[in-house]
Amino acid sequence: MASNMDREMILADFQACTGIENIDEAITLLEQNNWDLVAAINGVIPQENGILQSDYGGETIPGPAFDPSHPAPAPAPSSSSAFRPVMPSRQIVERQPRMLDFRVEYRDRNVDVVLEDSCTVGEIKQILENELQIPVSKMLLKGWKTGDVEDSTVLKSLHLPKNNSLYVLTPDLPPPSSSSHAGALQESLNQNFMLIITHREVQREYNLNFSGSSTIQEVKRNVYDLTSIPVRHQLWEGWPTSATDDSMCLAESGLSYPCHRLTVGRRSSPVQTREQSEEQSTDVHMVSDSDGDDFEDASEFGVDDGEVFGMASSALRKSPMMPENAENEGDALLQFTAEFSSRYGDCHPVFFIGSLEAAFQEAFYVKARDRKLLAIYLHHDESVLTNVFCSQMLCAESIVSYLSQNFITWAWDLTKDANRARFLTMCNRHFGSVVAQTIRTQKTDQFPLFLIIMGKRSSNEVLNVIQGNTTVDELMMRLMAAMEIFTAQQQEDIKDEDEREARENVKREQDEAYRLSLEADRAKREAHEREMAEQFRLEQIRKEQEEEREAIRLSLEQALPPEPKEENAEPVSKLRIRTPSGEFLERRFLASNKLQIVFDFVASKGFPWDEFKLLSTFPRRDVTQLDPNKSLLEVKLFPQETLFLEAKE
Repeated sequence: MASNMDREMILADFQACTGIENIDEAITLLEQNNWDLVAAINGVIPQENGILQSDYGGETIPGPAFDPSHPAPAPAPSSSSAFRPVMPSRQIVERQPRMLDFRVEYRDRNVDVVLEDSCTVGEIKQILENELQIPVSKMLLKGWKTGDVEDSTVLKSLHLPKNNSLYVLTPDLPPPSSSSHAGALQESLNQNFMLIITHREVQREYNLNFSGSSTIQEVKRNVYDLTSIPVRHQLWEGWPTSATDDSMCLAESGLSYPCHRLTVGRRSSPVQTREQSEEQSTDVHMVSDSDGDDFEDASEFGVDDGEVFGMASSALRKSPMMPENAENEGDALLQFTAEFSSRYGDCHPVFFIGSLEAAFQEAFYVKARDRKLLAIYLHHDESVLTNVFCSQMLCAESIVSYLSQNFITWAWDLTKDANRARFLTMCNRHFGSVVAQTIRTQKTDQFPLFLIIMGKRSSNEVLNVIQGNTTVDELMMRLMAAMEIFTAQQQEDIKDEDEREARENVKREQDEAYRLSLEADRAKREAHEREMAEQFRLEQIRKEQEEEREAIRLSLEQALPPEPKEENAEPVSKLRIRTPSGEFLERRFLASNKLQIVFDFVASKGFPWDEFKLLSTFPRRDVTQLDPNKSLLEVKLFPQETLFLEAKE
């Protein structure tokens, strides 16, 4: 049994080796091992290489690193540590068994196995046979750091760490059944796919999320709601080759997870004859009644508005030009542009995508040379003039070209009451109540309208309101007339702007010169202030140094011993010291006085020995280099001597 002193040393060494700072925990572990330091440390930190011997029990623990063919080295000198590597002695004790953790991976399963290091590899396989239902003979256990091992190999001989990862191979067994594939498919059905769909005609991108259980048909229906392209006229690019059926769910269509890119456009349809249109008009209504998603507008059948049995144009259209109650004007105008292109072709004015305020900024609130007129096109699907005006006048190449060069064109659809009320509110705010009332009183058959707006300094002026019952030539003439008025006004604005810029440049140059002058004056003033401050600081330092020197001088003067009389019982040395100015300092000192007293006397007269050196003539020597603790008699400054002061370099 170890003594109390031995236990304290064992406890200290145990904590130093294991890093356990809690004393109670350390004592508990040592008591569990009957205060055997080696066993306690092996229980906490299993030793895998070398042999450790305890100074307290005379026991050694064999390790695999020991080679009996090599002679034992000389014993190391004793130290305070309880451990040191030595060669094995005759008294050999068995190490306590270690517990090893194994995580074994087989396909989609993980099995955790805990065994003592005295077990064999075959015992691990027997446990895995019960867990995985795989015969041991069909099982290959891989992942050993030492390579393949035999079933009879003892784990202790492999020198394994505490935690180990292995995996099982079964090359002689068939691949997993379709149930695993079904499980993977079920997992894919629960995943969400991000489809990045590009609308080719308007070059707009949509990011849509669909679950894996959604079908391709559902994707196409959603795209129809966004682009107004019926499913039967959608032309797709990017679907995997395995996506051959619209009823197929996304999880089994072969889409890239989690993100897949697609492109959609409108399939071009052949121009049909009037007779074919009339034959198919009945089919149109049948399709509309049975399947709203596959309904096609009249333009796709070559039918002009109002020409089939006197029907209004809106009766043949599936989707409106603009959504009702759209939160964002830019999104509403995107749909307007897409729908306008689908009805009347791609040759049309470039409609500004954005709010009316943004169109004002683009047209008016720029430099005078860059300003343009603002053309506002007001569409109405219920008017019998709409189709003719859009297809024959607004889409005429001459009109499109002239508008593109000289106008910012903004559009709005007044077919829906909510959109009509919204525009009248904008009109009242930007153009005044008179213009709003004029548009409000317009009858449906007078639409569409074309408003020509010119920006003024204080307000926006409506130059012209063009109704739908016009011709291409008349429309061009009215646009050109508005352009003449605008050009005249623009020239005046350019002149005023140039004059204003010239005045501002002169003022800016004057302000810059004045600013530079102020900065120069301020720089001079600051430099003078810095110079005065520096002089004041140096003067303060000089005064402080003089005061400090005077204080030191007075203290040295007061500390000097009294001057002895000429007739004194002790030997007296008389020194005569010549200053740099030619004056002489005379004083008597006792021959037994130390040389330091002479230095203090000279310093008390304003000649500190760290700034001046004291020299003798015959022989010439520097007295300040002598030992200041020696007496005057010892340094041969007795009975009298003439010295002179010289400033040090």
